[in-house]
Amino acid sequence: MFNTVLIANRGEIALRVIRTCRRLGIRTVAVYSDADAHAAHVKAADTAVHLGPAQASESYLRIDKVIAAAQATGSQAIHPGYGFLSENAEFSAACDDAGIVFLGPGADAIRTMGDKITAKNAVSQRGVPLVPGTKDAAMSNEALVTAAEAIGFPVLIKPSAGGGGKGMHAVFEPSELAAALDTARREAASSFGDDTLFLERLVATPRHIEVQVMADAHGNVIHLGERECSLQRRHQKVIEEAPSALLDEATRARIGQAACETAKSVGYRGAGTVEFIVGADRPDEFFFMEMNTRLQVEHPVTEEVTGVDLVELQLRVGAGEELPLAQDDITMTGHSIEARIYAEDPSRGFLPTGGRALDVVFPEGEGIRVDSGLDAGQTIASDYDPMIAKLIVHASDRAAALARLDAALAASAVPGIVTNIDFLRTLINLDAVVSGDLDTSLIDNLSEDQLAHAPSDLDAQLAVAAVLVTGGKAGTELTGAITAAQLTQNFRAASAWGRPSAWRTSRPGFRPAVALSSGGEVSTVEAVADDVTIDEGGLWHVLVDGIQHTARVFSDAGSRSIWVSSDRGVYAFTRPQADTSLTPGLDGAEVLAPMPGSVVAIRVESGAHVEQGDPVVVVEAMKMEHVLTAPATGIVTVTTAEGAQVALDEVLATVVDEAVLEEAESAEDSAPAPTN
Repeated sequence: MFNTVLIANRGEIALRVIRTCRRLGIRTVAVYSDADAHAAHVKAADTAVHLGPAQASESYLRIDKVIAAAQATGSQAIHPGYGFLSENAEFSAACDDAGIVFLGPGADAIRTMGDKITAKNAVSQRGVPLVPGTKDAAMSNEALVTAAEAIGFPVLIKPSAGGGGKGMHAVFEPSELAAALDTARREAASSFGDDTLFLERLVATPRHIEVQVMADAHGNVIHLGERECSLQRRHQKVIEEAPSALLDEATRARIGQAACETAKSVGYRGAGTVEFIVGADRPDEFFFMEMNTRLQVEHPVTEEVTGVDLVELQLRVGAGEELPLAQDDITMTGHSIEARIYAEDPSRGFLPTGGRALDVVFPEGEGIRVDSGLDAGQTIASDYDPMIAKLIVHASDRAAALARLDAALAASAVPGIVTNIDFLRTLINLDAVVSGDLDTSLIDNLSEDQLAHAPSDLDAQLAVAAVLVTGGKAGTELTGAITAAQLTQNFRAASAWGRPSAWRTSRPGFRPAVALSSGGEVSTVEAVADDVTIDEGGLWHVLVDGIQHTARVFSDAGSRSIWVSSDRGVYAFTRPQADTSLTPGLDGAEVLAPMPGSVVAIRVESGAHVEQGDPVVVVEAMKMEHVLTAPATGIVTVTTAEGAQVALDEVLATVVDEAVLEEAESAEDSAPAPTN
């Protein structure tokens, strides 16, 4: 076994690898960028090496720097985690050249499986079933359009390199294909440095089933059961579980064998995942999609139901050992579900968010596992993937696992950052999810009401109480900073004059009111709390109309935001600094940046006429393109430029009604000339 292992990754996966290495007595080396200088994985490792700037292309993706870090620290092996260099054939080869063990497959296997076209050609030789689609590499857009006619619509555009949903587009009409191909090529080139595309027939009501495989250098290959990964948004997984509720035992055995044949087709070594697509209407029929030549984000659910530490197997296989398990040794016990926690706003189309984590609150207990790389005080920027944690539960059956996950999510919060935690609770309580009637379009078909995230009146009352407790001072940390004396002064003062109540001697009673903004809506909320206390654990207890309510309340230092976290959800309130109502007329309707990112395209020129819904600006964030459209019909003025870095809610363009503009111009022309 190795003495020292370098983890060429960051966040929760780096911490996950460190845990197993520490249990086995292996020294660990972390690497980090400027943005991660104080990250949790850097603190947890025995040694840490600085790679460079925040941009991944100058740090985590620099093969030469990672190899140099391994050599400088005496690392005998490198664990790539997932993402970054984990499926990079050149990196695997560079490790071999440097005499360092790459804890993954060889470069040839990565190259074959990294190109989805050559992967399909390889597995078809082993009898693995394939979805109808194009087979030739490097087809032009014109050739792909022609091929789509033979495949039949709807079709799915997929990049030959990479994964994670980037560059994937479903096309239902022939007239939409050309424009979708252009967008997919740009996204594929930006994300993977390769714009090669291929087409597949889009399977009706598809379910995403994947199988975990493990292979050693001695020819042994086993599978560790399947995972259901059908709950996705924008082709990115959100909820994963093991085993799948769809498969019967006979299909489970056949799909597991097909996964092993896939690994054998390239002489695979290490941990890998073979992904299949299964039609919900024909669960006994499955098709190969791709093989991920690395550990998957969702590997914990397999570990929970099998009791096998997959990272330990990676280390043992990498050290040249034979697999310590045969296929008959693998059994699946109970049910496990993983929820991915993202820094994103489901009510705004799952756009990535950012901010500073005022606290990181996750539960502990039987059947609960949290894989997180986020510490309180850490800032989430747009440099990396928006996933910040994984909440995994295990129980005796699927119903019990769903109930345990719901309770665990209710006890989770990352105030300071808008996340999808509350949406996850909504999702797993949908009738279709509870019954196991899943497909990959379920989330995309949810209504705006199902994605909305509005606080209750009680949550607003808690925010008002926070303002009154702090005396309205912005930037006050509400946990551990409010003393009993302050609470007494503000809410239980000995003198009636000091209480925020309705009692007065010379005029009708009133209650103090506070202006709050939530979700862009500004309202004045009258305080009705009779009493507020904070216990030693930081929990707020607020008495309203004789009922005591409990929550955690936070105030973001340096801003006017207040976060309220309870079993109802996590909600953000802002104290507006001025009148935020929009001025009609020449101010126009604004096109705002929905997330921090960069402008990759301007679709119109200033002064042009646009119709409501016309594309105006394209912004890229987290390697995904987002087309921003005109909010109204009129004359557009663009206030940004291609290549510009933009902040959340930055004004990128305005659209003014032509009639209003003409009226203003007419008034200006008819105005009397100035006199001396």
